[in-house]
Amino acid sequence: MDTRVAILILNGLTQAAIFFVLGSGLTLAFGLMRVINLSHGAFYLLGGYIGYSVVHATGNWPLALVAGGLSIALFGFLFERTMLFRVRGGDLPQTLLTIALSMIIADVSLAIWGGHPLTLNVPAYLNPRVTILGITYPGFRYILMGIGVFIALSLWLILYKTKLGAAVRAGVDDRETVSALGVNIDAIYSLVFALSALLVGLAGVLGGSYLQLSPGSDTTILTYSLVIIILGGMGSLLGTIVSSLILGQLLSFGLAYAPQYSYFLIFVPMAIVLAIRPQGLFGTEV
Repeated sequence: MDTRVAILILNGLTQAAIFFVLGSGLTLAFGLMRVINLSHGAFYLLGGYIGYSVVHATGNWPLALVAGGLSIALFGFLFERTMLFRVRGGDLPQTLLTIALSMIIADVSLAIWGGHPLTLNVPAYLNPRVTILGITYPGFRYILMGIGVFIALSLWLILYKTKLGAAVRAGVDDRETVSALGVNIDAIYSLVFALSALLVGLAGVLGGSYLQLSPGSDTTILTYSLVIIILGGMGSLLGTIVSSLILGQLLSFGLAYAPQYSYFLIFVPMAIVLAIRPQGLFGTEV
């Protein structure tokens, strides 16, 4: 295989890992709660900025990853319990509320961290040069892929091997029946939203280490997230994996061979899938 093609494939897999962590939480929250969290991109940006501050202060990247994820998980939980639950079931109020939150987070982040692009510094011990089959590639990017796989396996175990996962999957298919059976659907909503926030916070630190954090990037991140859940199907873990892989490779090869069309190309598979399967590749009709 040509070295350049192999590196582009690896770049696509790295991007897909971040896309998966980014999109998995949103697709679960949307699938269960029917809430399009339009502040998802702002959560990503805030998680990345918190991780940046921790790295800047301590030089400890793993601590930054944990701090970014847990901080956004707590923030998301408090937001859901104090504000979002009050407008549950109202599409327009939920949309306006999450947009307002996104704007607030963006302005506060700009005031605290400024308007210049920032990147989390990855320590040398996490980023050795790794040569496999004659291809040398940064070790940190393999770590990103490993984190993506680990999170995918963890979500699979939670969703398919625990009672919480059974309740979540049942709630995706029939929320009313689950509630009638005595399951505390409000508690599940809060846990799912906190999990969604945790994942996007982790994605912010991972993405800020691989690329950059900058004002306005939250809109791009939100767009990617929406494409992932529309393409894969809401509430589908497998759909999120497949759509992340597709988008990661399209973006990698698009930027290399047709950069002027790279962002346009990510919408092509979504348009095709919507024309054939409006519910997404692995979604179910609702």
